[in-house]
Amino acid sequence: MKLRFAPSPTGLLHVGNARVALANWLLARRHGGEFLLRLDDTDTERSRAEYAEAIEEDLTWLGLPWDGLVAQSTRLDRYALAAEKLKAAGRLYPCFETEEELAYKRERRRREGKPPLYDREALKMTTEQLERALANGKQPYWRFKLSMRSVSWRDQVLGDRSVKLSAISDPVLIRADGSPLYTFTSVVDDLEMSITHIVRGEDHVTNTGIQIDIFEALGGKQGALAFGHLPLLTDAEGGALSKRLGSISLRHLRKDGIEPAALVGYLAALGTSNDPVAGMPADLAPSYDLGKVSQSTARFDPRHMLALNRKLLHGVAFDAVKDRLPEGADEAFWLAVRGNLDLLREAKPWFDVVRGTIVPPVLEGEEDFLRAALDVMPAEPWDTTTWSAWTSAIKVSTGRKGKALFLPMRLALTGEEHGPDIGTMLPLIGRDRAALRLKIAAGG
Repeated sequence: MKLRFAPSPTGLLHVGNARVALANWLLARRHGGEFLLRLDDTDTERSRAEYAEAIEEDLTWLGLPWDGLVAQSTRLDRYALAAEKLKAAGRLYPCFETEEELAYKRERRRREGKPPLYDREALKMTTEQLERALANGKQPYWRFKLSMRSVSWRDQVLGDRSVKLSAISDPVLIRADGSPLYTFTSVVDDLEMSITHIVRGEDHVTNTGIQIDIFEALGGKQGALAFGHLPLLTDAEGGALSKRLGSISLRHLRKDGIEPAALVGYLAALGTSNDPVAGMPADLAPSYDLGKVSQSTARFDPRHMLALNRKLLHGVAFDAVKDRLPEGADEAFWLAVRGNLDLLREAKPWFDVVRGTIVPPVLEGEEDFLRAALDVMPAEPWDTTTWSAWTSAIKVSTGRKGKALFLPMRLALTGEEHGPDIGTMLPLIGRDRAALRLKIAAGG
């Protein structure tokens, strides 16, 4: 089994790309197969080296190592040879119509009540007409002559699928400048690299019918490729997500502090009846089953992903995150704050609370209460029993209890109304910081 993930380096990977890459990787690894990263970079105007580098970084972050890496821009000679083979077989033919001429033809067919398909008039061109056009400096683009048949396959996600090729215009495979298009290069690569399974988005179903026809015209065996088309993602309300995917690129999610194991676990379960479980791809591969993916669209809900991220952080060990915590953070700090985090980056403000010089707000009307609390502050050393002993003394001294006692104390000590357990935080804050903050909150 050999699978490939073939992104175009024309932008950053988003969650839709990640889902496709993950499905290919998990399927390959579960069955002891290979996973190939192929950069479809023949669009020289839009492809960028920095995007190619970003793709590699993002896949590495997700835990998706590849068994081979190839860029289509290094294989132009192979596409040229394949094109010559199709020309010799009469399946690739030259065309000279301009965009304006093609638009006129489509409109004319609509007025006649016909589908706006290419009329194949270029096939009627004589050798003399072709030579004359070339002599006049015209450069042809090349269309593939589709078979007048229906292409069918058993899709590993969508079930039985069929594409009626007679209802599709002959696709352009080579531009007038000689550059090959994705529809063509992808097939040549899949054939020559012995790809066995192609997993991609549902929007490629029609394209799959076309590419099977090209594949077989190039000598590929009928049924040699297995396909699985993942239904497209929607947002949490069921609306189209495609236009918003750029706002949830992997780069942005990583910057925001989403853990790769949370994203991987969420995407692996998306569209199935399985409850998502955070985990890296290597952990999830043994149980992955493409057949469990529903034929219905899948809803990508950032809230669910964040909930999984939160659950992951609440149980993660200090050693797994210590390199990404603020300098000086120790295990005691991590155990004190991890249960209050949605994202790892939220640890830094709490480190400022326990080790920094935060300035709490002045609490109007609480001056006498805070000074009374300061008067009964326990001596060091402090431990996890200190808070209970201190609040008991404050209750006796002031008569306060419940929210009237705890809220102003939390605000004075941390600057926040909510947060990690104050009893666990207090020994980390220390007596000197606590005393200073109480004085500031009391108005000096």
